[in-house]
Amino acid sequence: MTTSGPGKTKPTPAVDLSTVVRAFPSVRAVDGIDLTIERGETVALLGRNGAGKSTTISLLLGLDEPDEGGVMLFGTSPELAVRAGLVGAMLQDGRPISRVTVRELVTFVGRTYPNPMPVAEALALADLSEVADRRVDKLSGGQIQRVRFALALAGNPELIVLDEPTAALDVEARRTFWEAMRGYARRGNTVLFSTHYLQEADANADRIVVIDRGRIVADGTADDLKRMAGGTLVSFDLAGAGSGWLGELPGVTAVEIRGERASLRSDDSDATVLALADRGAIRGLRVEGTSLESAFLTLTSKADEPGGSAEPTATTDVMESV
Repeated sequence: MTTSGPGKTKPTPAVDLSTVVRAFPSVRAVDGIDLTIERGETVALLGRNGAGKSTTISLLLGLDEPDEGGVMLFGTSPELAVRAGLVGAMLQDGRPISRVTVRELVTFVGRTYPNPMPVAEALALADLSEVADRRVDKLSGGQIQRVRFALALAGNPELIVLDEPTAALDVEARRTFWEAMRGYARRGNTVLFSTHYLQEADANADRIVVIDRGRIVADGTADDLKRMAGGTLVSFDLAGAGSGWLGELPGVTAVEIRGERASLRSDDSDATVLALADRGAIRGLRVEGTSLESAFLTLTSKADEPGGSAEPTATTDVMESV
């Protein structure tokens, strides 16, 4: 705990990364990241393949050591926080032990922690109560993923880290998983998750952190990111008219032409539309908010420039739209 003002105490953050650097022979995978996550927040970590996202998670969990900077979880080192059961993790690799029941496996893992979550509670939170006595190797892919979630909960953690938790799951299995995760978060716990399904971040995160080339390039709510990327998309039919003047319209920050259709990214859509109306260019007019996918692509577009970084090993975190 830290003190803030006379007689007041402020809890230490769940996550505190201070100017963290991790470099490899051919790449600087994490390049001076500063990130604080307060207790009770649900934060999505987004990044293109090779942006530094998976390396950041490894550093946060103590699976790797930074070359520079510091990593603290609940005011202590990742190793001590994990050992105390304060942190649970659900990573991409690994498959639960087979030939045991779900209940037996969760019970075994829970016993390795000093203050485990009651087994029945972990099973209920992961929506596994009905299959608790079924063998793990007899479960579906979605059920296996929920077993991994229950194992991450077994130590009764205050922070859970989920690395691509719904990769390869179908729509129904993803929906069930996020319902379980939200039940955990509603208890006041902290969640940090990476995902390549952008609508999962939009729907489930209080806050979204975008990493590009080892650095944080955006940090805020989904609406904040959409505003940063230009706010509104105004599109209309050119109907044979030229397009050279479009970039000079008030509010316009970017112009894209596809065939006879012009799309203008604007930070003042009212002014842009009025200017188009003055020119009589309102045929097929459409005004819509920027999607999170569009915002993400705009914020990370520099990753395609020469000199963009890549992590030392391939991961499955290529961003996709669905």
